[in-house]
Amino acid sequence: MDISVIIPTFNEADNVRLISSRLIQVLQQTGKTFEILFVDDSTDHTPAVLRQLSLCEARVHFLHRTSRRGLATAVTDGLRHAAGTILIVMDADLQHPPELIPAILDKLNEGYQMVIPSRFVPGGSDGGLNVYRKCVSWTARIFARLALKRLRKITDPTSGFFAVRKSAVHEQIYHPIGWKIMIELVVRANITSVAEVPYHFHARDLGSSKMSSSEQIRYLIHLGRLVMISEEDRRLFAFCGVGLSGVLVNLAIYKWMLVAGSTVFFAFLLSSLVSLISNYLLNSALTWKSRTSHQASRQMVQFLRYAAISICGLCLSSAFLSFLFYIVHIRPMLSGFLSIVAGVIWNYILHDRWTFARHQTPEPAKTIETVTHHVPK
Repeated sequence: MDISVIIPTFNEADNVRLISSRLIQVLQQTGKTFEILFVDDSTDHTPAVLRQLSLCEARVHFLHRTSRRGLATAVTDGLRHAAGTILIVMDADLQHPPELIPAILDKLNEGYQMVIPSRFVPGGSDGGLNVYRKCVSWTARIFARLALKRLRKITDPTSGFFAVRKSAVHEQIYHPIGWKIMIELVVRANITSVAEVPYHFHARDLGSSKMSSSEQIRYLIHLGRLVMISEEDRRLFAFCGVGLSGVLVNLAIYKWMLVAGSTVFFAFLLSSLVSLISNYLLNSALTWKSRTSHQASRQMVQFLRYAAISICGLCLSSAFLSFLFYIVHIRPMLSGFLSIVAGVIWNYILHDRWTFARHQTPEPAKTIETVTHHVPK
């Protein structure tokens, strides 16, 4: 079997006949063997429609589920049951045009492991979304690209329309939640090359959108889980968390010293030193665990570098604060916030590149390529 088109469905009785007809027409022209696999969680009469379709057309199959429902698990179940060497995932609501499949196959034939139709490369459009859903989509894309390094060169990481070689995804165990399974595949699977082709996102013809606030919450939880499995992705978040803990340690020691009768200067000096050591130990154990040396002499060098960068960062952020407040005349709270952000960025970049510099050969980076390709009308 050459191609399996996997289509998750939930109460899409009005659409399944239309999309099946369009897919068959397109796929027959490719000259390849194919199947259309609906993974159905419907509670209406969609299963009856699919059953009738499968009886009339041998290349249409369906898997009806009464438990373990959800879009993400529907796709992973489809991946397991699909017979094709090329797997294409798309929605049943006709917002993903089947007529784009030949262009997708062309890119796969060039050697790419995954091809993503994108609304945001030249020639693409998200005109099928209303203003609210455009805002939700934009926010979801930004969160994904900020949180996960492997997604940063993909313009449409939340797309539900993509094609992938089965050999790149079939051996991996997935733990998806929510509605954006492609992110799970890109992060967890053995995908080394991705291409994007532009497409026009069409307005839904029939049925209703399944977007809900609960799905959006599950999406954020999913992103968080994917961040946590990669030390590289969680590093900045861990660094910020350690920094917050250092503030608490600093304030606690400072308060205790003042109560004990210490001078303000000595209390500030000691509390700053303790929080500096605390931050170094936590960053060594959590943020840059894989890069922390186990040799005492090397650890001392790392600590001295850490202290030097942190002290320089404090001086620079203080100077930046003075510039913003006294020269630019920005309000005190905003000046303080911007100075803290600048200090965090300074410290993180230099600690990552110098204090805890990588000494081993890094893993090959995943290749992400954005390609402009003619979209069939």
